[in-house]
Amino acid sequence: MVSLRPLLLQLYYSAQYPYRHWRNARWAAAGRAPVMVLCYHRVADDRATPWTQSNRSFARQMTWLKRNFDMVSLAEAQRRIRFGRNHRAAVSVTFDDGYAVNCDYALPLLLREQIPCTYFVSTRNVLEGRSFDHDLATGNSLAPNTRDELRSLADAGVEIGVHTRTHANLGQITDVDQLRDEIVGSAEELVEAIDRPARYFAFPYGRLGNLNAAAFAIGKEYGYEGMCSAYGGFNFPGDDSFHLQRITVDELSIRVKNWVTLDPRKLRSVHRFEYESTEADCLATVGANAS
Repeated sequence: MVSLRPLLLQLYYSAQYPYRHWRNARWAAAGRAPVMVLCYHRVADDRATPWTQSNRSFARQMTWLKRNFDMVSLAEAQRRIRFGRNHRAAVSVTFDDGYAVNCDYALPLLLREQIPCTYFVSTRNVLEGRSFDHDLATGNSLAPNTRDELRSLADAGVEIGVHTRTHANLGQITDVDQLRDEIVGSAEELVEAIDRPARYFAFPYGRLGNLNAAAFAIGKEYGYEGMCSAYGGFNFPGDDSFHLQRITVDELSIRVKNWVTLDPRKLRSVHRFEYESTEADCLATVGANAS
């Protein structure tokens, strides 16, 4: 049975487009244009997992995004947020996990089109060649990237970021040493492997329940320049530029269009995760929860 959801989303988007176009133009003129960060996982035509997107869909999304937005790195995204004024809506592309198949089509396309990308990897998987546990649980043994692939990507200009050591759900971890191992230990492994600094971190799963205030504090202490969630949401000029909210992308391009043109329902429903400001307070909270 054919799902009606894509058609209904298209009708909703089309009906709202004149209003959004007018509103977004006003915001841009006032310097309030948003900076959006998209989160992809795996691009391939095998549809092996629910988070695998076809090559054609990915290419169409990149073409449309490049035509309608400034395509920027995470560093440039942060600069625009910190500056407090942004006159053209911007999009930053990121990937999570580290699947080898992304080197076949998606990453070469981004490099060819000069679209900046931050590529977050779980170090145990890519350095030890282990398939991801969440794939094995569904009967899929999918190859992760290799150390040499990461080095080649870094040499080509792709920012390689950290996605913990074991793809752990940090929202469920109360042991400080374990948090440090996942957040800092993985960064140290990555730096040694590719001889590049580890500047950015992305929470696995990335939903509100997967975040952890102590994890933010540990990341700041280590020296990350930014940490990314993935529960949706927009980054506006003047917002916190350390915590970058991301939008998880799937096969349906109409969903991407709906998000990045600022669906009013999304603006009302997505709220920023507020993490504690000092490491001491955060770690004290973790210790209390563990006792």
